[in-house]
Amino acid sequence: MYRKKQQSELTVITKANELCSYIFTVTQKSPKQFRFTFTGRLQNSSLSVLEYLIRANETPLDRRQPALYAESYSYQRKAMTELILIGYLAVMAMEQNCILGKQCEQISGLITDCRNLLGGWMSSDKKRFKGESVPV
Repeated sequence: MYRKKQQSELTVITKANELCSYIFTVTQKSPKQFRFTFTGRLQNSSLSVLEYLIRANETPLDRRQPALYAESYSYQRKAMTELILIGYLAVMAMEQNCILGKQCEQISGLITDCRNLLGGWMSSDKKRFKGESVPV
């Protein structure tokens, strides 16, 4: 089933979805010998990024409940870590001729977009909770 972008969907989630789709597209033609190493790891990590971003977005934020902010922040950090991991995996996959150099560049550009958008989101949330004692 095709899912249309909701008006309230965060840009970072849309961009992460684009990254995930692109990774699945380019790894479809990867050599079979890399199916359970680079291909699977890239695909699973890109799905994890989407999952963490959606979980962070669905966590209700309330200044009176700092634990919810901590939970959302935790998901955001996990997504950021997975994005960094995808970057390393993409370079290694390119070095092993699993994906093309141009594909690695495209993945890198999408990762940069996601990381910038995610960083902005994290800063925005932090400003909303500034002055609060937030367990992180």
